[in-house]
Amino acid sequence: GFQVLCDLADGFVGLGSKVTELLQDSYGGRGILTWGMTPVGHRDSVSDSNWFICRFKMFCKQDFSLIQTPFRDLCRLLNCSLGMVHMAAHSSLFCPLTLQGGLGRRPSSPPKFPLLTYDPSLWYHSSSVLALALDALTVSYRLRNNSVPMWQVADLLAVSGRKVVAAYGAIPFPMMSGGSLPDALSACADALPWKPLSACPEAGEGQCYGQLTTLKGFEGQKLISCLSPGIKPPTPLHSLHSGEDVLAAYISSFYPSAPLALQLVSSPSKLTPPFPQIFSQSLDAQGFLRSEAPPPGALGPVTSSVPVMTSLQSGPALDPWLSELHRATSAFNIRRVAPSFLSQGLEMAEYQEALEELRLLARCYRDDSSGVMRSSSEEEDDD
Repeated sequence: GFQVLCDLADGFVGLGSKVTELLQDSYGGRGILTWGMTPVGHRDSVSDSNWFICRFKMFCKQDFSLIQTPFRDLCRLLNCSLGMVHMAAHSSLFCPLTLQGGLGRRPSSPPKFPLLTYDPSLWYHSSSVLALALDALTVSYRLRNNSVPMWQVADLLAVSGRKVVAAYGAIPFPMMSGGSLPDALSACADALPWKPLSACPEAGEGQCYGQLTTLKGFEGQKLISCLSPGIKPPTPLHSLHSGEDVLAAYISSFYPSAPLALQLVSSPSKLTPPFPQIFSQSLDAQGFLRSEAPPPGALGPVTSSVPVMTSLQSGPALDPWLSELHRATSAFNIRRVAPSFLSQGLEMAEYQEALEELRLLARCYRDDSSGVMRSSSEEEDDD
C-alpha cells in the first residue's frame, strides 16, 4: 500500500489531492492511508505568516507579501476543508494530525500532555510530538513480521463511507518503572489517558464504530499482574492472563460495543538528537515514571525512549466536528473574500460540490439517541 503525508493547511494540499487521485487510479486495489498534517497556528505570528506565504505563493500567483492574518486564517480553513474532501475521496483512509485545538478560524488551545513540557508555539516541539504519535499509529503495517496490510486497517475503520478517522495519543503513556500494565491502566480508570491528535474531542458517550489501539514501548515491563496464590486481584484487570486481554478489557469499559483491534509492540520509540528533551523530570531514561520524585532543581536523566499509546477511531464524534467545518466554510462568499481560489482553476461548481460532499461526509457519522445509524432518506426528511 501507500502512505501519504501532506500539509493540509496550505497550498500543498492541492498537490496531495492530485497524488492520492493518481494513486487511486493506478493502484486501486492497494491501501492508501493519507495523513493530513496541520501546524499549530498563532495569531500575530510572523513565522506562521511567512510559512503560509512561501507555500501558498507556489499555487497562487498574486503577491502575498502584505497578507493579513484574517485572510490567512480563511485560506487555512479553505485548504483544510477542500483538501479533506478530496483526499478522503481518493484514499482508503484519511486522518488529520494536528496539535491545534481545531481546524476552524478560531481554534481552541492545544492539548496538554501531563508528562510533556513542550511549547506548542514551537513547531520543532509540536512536530516532534506528532512524530512520536505517528510512529505508533503506523506500526501495525510497518512490522517486519505479523504486520497488518493497509487495506485491512482501512476495512476495520472505513465502513459505510466513513473514510475520515480521528487520532488520539497518550504521549508518553504513564507507566511506572517496574510496574505492570494492569497497574497503569487502573490508575486511568476514570478517564482514558490519551488526548486528541486530530482536533476532534471524543464524544464521551461510549459510542464508536471502529477503533485501532496501539501500545508501543513497554519493553522490560510486565503486561499482566503477578499476584501470589490466594491474593485477591485488586481490579478485574489484574486477573487477566495476557496483555491483549488486559488492554481489551480496559478499552471495552469505555466503549462496550465498539469493534476493537489491538496492537502491542514491546520495542519503544527511540529518541536521538535532535529530538527535543520535552519530557517531565518524573520520567526515567526509558520514559517510565520514577518511583521517587527528583529533588527540587535536580536534572533528570536524558530520556532516550518512551512508551506511547495511540488510538484511531471512527465514531459519532466526527459528525459535529465535520459539520462545524462545513458551517464555517459555507459562512462566507468565496467570490468576495477569497477570489484567488477561483482564479487559479477552481470552478465555482466544483467548490459547491466539495461543500456538499463535506456535508454528506459529516452525515455518515450521524447517530440518533438510540445509537442506530439512519439511512440517508431518513436524514433528508429531517432536513
